[in-house]
Amino acid sequence: MNFTGKNVLVTGASRGIGAQIAKVLATKGLKVWINYRSKPEIADALQAEIEAAGGKAAVIKFDATDEDEYIKGINLIIDTDGELSYLVNNAGITNDKLALRMKTDEFKSVVDTNLLSAFIGSREALKVMSKKRFGAVVSIASIVGEMGNAGQVNYSASKGGMIAMSKSFAKEGASRNVRFNCVTPGFIATDMTDALSDEVKANYAKNIPLARFGEASEVAEAVAFLLSDSASYITGETLKVNGGLYM
Repeated sequence: MNFTGKNVLVTGASRGIGAQIAKVLATKGLKVWINYRSKPEIADALQAEIEAAGGKAAVIKFDATDEDEYIKGINLIIDTDGELSYLVNNAGITNDKLALRMKTDEFKSVVDTNLLSAFIGSREALKVMSKKRFGAVVSIASIVGEMGNAGQVNYSASKGGMIAMSKSFAKEGASRNVRFNCVTPGFIATDMTDALSDEVKANYAKNIPLARFGEASEVAEAVAFLLSDSASYITGETLKVNGGLYM
C-alpha cells in the first residue's frame, strides 16, 4: 500500500480496535496521532510501543464530542505537522438496553459519542483536506448499523447514521479529492469479547460462515486499504469485515 499523505488522526485510539489501527498504520509509514479522552498512561504506552517498533506517533487529548476541543486538536496537528492527511473516526461507546427501558439520555449519549463525534471530525477534516485537494476518512461503523440488534437501538442508530452520513460526505468531498468510506466490523476479538465465556463465543461463532471471531488486525488492514492510494477510486462505500455474518 502507498500513502500520499504523511499523518493520520485516530480517535479513541488508546485501546481495542483503535489501538490496533494505530499500530498497523504506523507500520505503513504514517505518523499516527493517538487521540484519547482519559487514561493518558494507556495512550502513552501505545505511543512507546509504536516508537519502539520504529514507527512515528504522538498523543493528543481531546473529547471527540466537544466541538471546540476537537477543532483545537486539529489545529495542533496542523501547527505541528503542517497538514492532516487521513482521519479514522473510531471513538465509540455502547450502553445496551431494551428500547422499552432505554431513557432518552442513554440513547443520546451513545449517538453523541459515536455519530456526533464522527460528524465533527469529518467536517473539520474536509475543511482542512480541501485546501490541498487530498485526503481520506474512514469511519468505524458496525454490522449492527446494517442489520440492527435487539438491545442496541442507540448503538445501531449511531452506526447506521454513520454509514449514511459518510455517503453524503463522500458526495461533497469528491470534487475536492477527499474520500469518505466506512468499515463495518462483526464479532471481533477484543478485551470486551474476551470477557465472554468459551461457550457463549462458540455459540456466536456457529452463525459466522468463517466460524470464528475476527482479529482487530483484520479490521485495521481494511482501514489501511481504504485510506491508501490503492483505494483511490473508492468513496462512499462500506467494507464489511464480519466473516460473512451479514452479506
